[in-house]
Amino acid sequence: MQYRPLGRTGVQVSPLCLGAMMFGPWGNDDRVDSIRIIHAALDAGINFVDTADVYSGGVSEEIVGDALYGRRDDVFLATKFFMPLDDDPNHRGGSRRWIMREVENSLRRLKTDYIDLYQVHRPSPDTDVEETLGALTDLVRQGKVRYIGSSSYSGSQIVEAQWASRERTLERFVTEQPPYSILVRGIEEDVLPTVQRYGMGTLTYSPLGGGWLSGRWRKNAAPAPTSSARPSARFDMSTPANRRKLDVVEDLAQLAEQAGMTLIEMAIAFVINHPGVTAAIVGPRTMEQLESYLPAAEVTLSREVLDRIDELVAPGVTINPDDNSYGAHELTLAARRRQTSHPKGTPA
Repeated sequence: MQYRPLGRTGVQVSPLCLGAMMFGPWGNDDRVDSIRIIHAALDAGINFVDTADVYSGGVSEEIVGDALYGRRDDVFLATKFFMPLDDDPNHRGGSRRWIMREVENSLRRLKTDYIDLYQVHRPSPDTDVEETLGALTDLVRQGKVRYIGSSSYSGSQIVEAQWASRERTLERFVTEQPPYSILVRGIEEDVLPTVQRYGMGTLTYSPLGGGWLSGRWRKNAAPAPTSSARPSARFDMSTPANRRKLDVVEDLAQLAEQAGMTLIEMAIAFVINHPGVTAAIVGPRTMEQLESYLPAAEVTLSREVLDRIDELVAPGVTINPDDNSYGAHELTLAARRRQTSHPKGTPA
């Protein structure tokens, strides 16, 4: 497997990153089998593992920690914080109070003294970015974290964080983790160019569009069950956007067959062939799924295939907005300018 530079850190990582979201009750609750899959990925040359404190309520981190026993130094290990873990309003977010507590929990579950890449799972509209960066900077200086990164940040939020790091002499985010697939191309418009300008690494998640590009959802096929970790709106086949996705998937499947590869291989190769992408996070639940992902690391798509993909899904377009991780706060009714109330007679 050919390794790639992780932004400008000097670290080399595999183009496939093993995502651990499906290890534990959210996916594969057989710990022995999950560890077997992790070992198979490492044996295949993957040296990059990504998990999060919220995955299966911490069980994913525990499984990863068990699997890396004796192999920890060979792996670039990433995890994330931010998502709520229970009903306590302070057991979540990007505050110094929570970061300093939760990093210790992740270190314990992962059975390690340090985390290579500690990522903010989502941006927070009510937490100063300097609060989060300040706490993360202290963790780097303490040796508990090597690098820090963001996830699902918009282009403007990436710029704000980089500016704050420079102005306040704080550690900067060296990676961004956005959603990206043939069906979810929104980051091509702003996020990817922004990340490239700052020399950051890009670790994209859901290269198979949550299973849409695995062949799991096809026309005239029986409905497939979804993981409890996935929002149902993304798989409601009655919506126009998802019906459009079904049409596109049929055309993509034919294109992959004509090109002599599987739909899975074409979908993952599309992501990692982008010059702004460092690695695609693949999250197998079974050994068979892992084995179907691995060949994509060696696939290069022809210009003809890429042009046909662009015809089916235009660059920068996300077919179903529910597949995006952006706009959760900015696009609510309360935040839209046209929804703002004005005194009588005052122009909007």
